[in-house]
Amino acid sequence: MGTEKDIIVVGGGFGGLSAACFLADSGFNVELIEKNHEVGGRASVLEEDDYRFDMGPSWYLMPDIFERFFNKFDRDPEEFYELHRLDPNYRIFFKDGDLMDVPADPDEAGELFEEYEDGAAEQFQRYLEKSEETYEIGMNEFVLKDRNNFRDYVSLDVLRNARGISLIKKMQDHVEEYFDNPKLQQVMQYTLVFLGGSPENTPALYNLMSHVDFNMGVYYPEGGIYSVIEAMEELAEEKGVEISTNEEVRKINRVEGKNTVVTDTRTVECDAVVSNADYAFAETELLPDEYTTYDRDYWESRTYAPSAFLMYLGVEGDLENLDHHTLVLPEEWDDHFDRIFDEPALPENPAYYVCNPSETDDTVAPEGHSALFILVPIAADLELDEEQRKEFRELVLDDLAENTGEDLRERIDYERIFAGEEFKKRYNSFNGTALGIAHTLRQTSVFRPKQRSKKMPGLYYTGQYTNPGIGMPMCLISGEHVAEKVEEDLE
Repeated sequence: MGTEKDIIVVGGGFGGLSAACFLADSGFNVELIEKNHEVGGRASVLEEDDYRFDMGPSWYLMPDIFERFFNKFDRDPEEFYELHRLDPNYRIFFKDGDLMDVPADPDEAGELFEEYEDGAAEQFQRYLEKSEETYEIGMNEFVLKDRNNFRDYVSLDVLRNARGISLIKKMQDHVEEYFDNPKLQQVMQYTLVFLGGSPENTPALYNLMSHVDFNMGVYYPEGGIYSVIEAMEELAEEKGVEISTNEEVRKINRVEGKNTVVTDTRTVECDAVVSNADYAFAETELLPDEYTTYDRDYWESRTYAPSAFLMYLGVEGDLENLDHHTLVLPEEWDDHFDRIFDEPALPENPAYYVCNPSETDDTVAPEGHSALFILVPIAADLELDEEQRKEFRELVLDDLAENTGEDLRERIDYERIFAGEEFKKRYNSFNGTALGIAHTLRQTSVFRPKQRSKKMPGLYYTGQYTNPGIGMPMCLISGEHVAEKVEEDLE
């Protein structure tokens, strides 16, 4: 397809880069404008003092979706980056002193479960079978086919294929049908944090994440997740996308039948705008009122995924007790979730995640050193002063030393803390959320904000706020779907 039509993509996260690649491949003239000094959005990279930290996502899951994306352009992921399958998938330190290494092999994982509960190996197999069925139906019939409106769900084929997918049941109730042991329940539910939810507010259909975890495997791209962003950037430029960084968009408007994008330095006319900026920010700050589909009251009424208290640390020596992916979990985590969703406050007994890529990749830190980050989910829009940050830092480091045996305090030679305010400043993140709106029942699938603007012709949205939702693979798909809508409308 050849065209002289011009498209501006605002924001260079996974959704924006994906959309730019598909649109350019279809023959549109595409420029991507990014406010930060590199593309990536929340999947940015921090490089200082010979350390390299992924600033956001660090789990490479659903390799089939990444392969599918690159195959759309007759390329393969391995042309750009090398993948390593991790084994164990991750390590869990329970705060009662128990240590669990979760194997990559599902049969071995079942044997591990059996040690905690009689009959759990068989139940684990049943759970994975259900999880795989949910994944296959969900991905093939609902995610990849872009069923984005209620009318898409009334056909007989949808009703037939929706068998066994539970939108109403909560994950906590679903998991309790299989396992009594609270630790096993936690293992089956920890991935909900990636979706911005809790066991009590996330639909049971997300049991599919266990298929992703145990059957499909956990991988690591050499150099970190930012290697994937670099691959997408390279592909976009090969397709002819012009990428402009260090340029913040201040306004999106429509003047005399043409869409306009106003930045710090210029005004650009175009035939369509695809916004990969934070959806809530774009609607409340970038658009004139007459073109706003969802007003501020709407956004303030949403349930938001957590923000994060992030500590990027460069330390001397190896971290023998910390695996590539390490979880530190209290025996009861309900209080932590309550302090995220119900009564916003810093957790007193936090559940948290430690990423130690130096376990797999010696290029992310100087020789004889390790790069890691610690992520504690916290409530969105939780404002912390310097004293609170210092006190919570000490609490987390104390907790890490006590529960993993790794006391880092005298070994730190690089440190940066990143929390809610930084999410607002760097990503224009509404309420400081790290992920967008959570996957609650009323914010899943057709209940998520639409990709086509209802008020402004030629304006579209992509990224984690839209269907299919949160996560790198979902944003890749979101970019593809929005590109199809633009092409359809501009034909």
